[in-house]
Amino acid sequence: MIRILIVDDHEVVREGLRSILATDPEFELIGEAADGGEAIRLAAELEPDIVLMDLSMPGIGGIEAIERIKALGLPLEIVILTTYDDDQLIIRGLRAGARGYLLKDAGRKALFDSIRAAHRGELLLPPAVAERVMSHLEKPRSSQNQGLTARELEVLALMADGAANKQIAGRLDIAERTVKAHVTSIFMKLEVNSRAEAVAVALRGGLLSTNRPG
Repeated sequence: MIRILIVDDHEVVREGLRSILATDPEFELIGEAADGGEAIRLAAELEPDIVLMDLSMPGIGGIEAIERIKALGLPLEIVILTTYDDDQLIIRGLRAGARGYLLKDAGRKALFDSIRAAHRGELLLPPAVAERVMSHLEKPRSSQNQGLTARELEVLALMADGAANKQIAGRLDIAERTVKAHVTSIFMKLEVNSRAEAVAVALRGGLLSTNRPG
């Protein structure tokens, strides 16, 4: 079961999502929040696997709520579900730590695919959104193409495959805290703030092959 927390200030939206999620036995709706503050509290209390997060809400908005929930260090992922088709919000949401960005008019399949991908630790964006994200990422400067150690490149490649820190530790036979240190170093060297951005910058800079084996 994938345990899900819905965050949206409109009851009709929560009701619709509740009905849609109920059609798949793999999903379990464990809570609903009407604003960012309630979302943070429920995330800490219920520890869901996935949070479906609206962006525009009274009080604490979606971006700040994402940042504060991710700061809790819980093993959960966040998928943004919003009406705002805005490039800067997409970038800000992903940098804050979201694993997906969907518009509320997305179909049931796109929603379910995004939830499952996020649960696997993967970033899944609709093609049009992914293209816009790439177009807004700054091309890596020469300093961003250098400085990664061989081990950091291994960690980066596994990040690109969607592996979580625990999985990377197992694959490379190192401690999870060592993986976290490598990830922090990668972020600093590539001057990025999220795993998704690190992978995108690495691909643009030729640090990762676009045709890696699956």
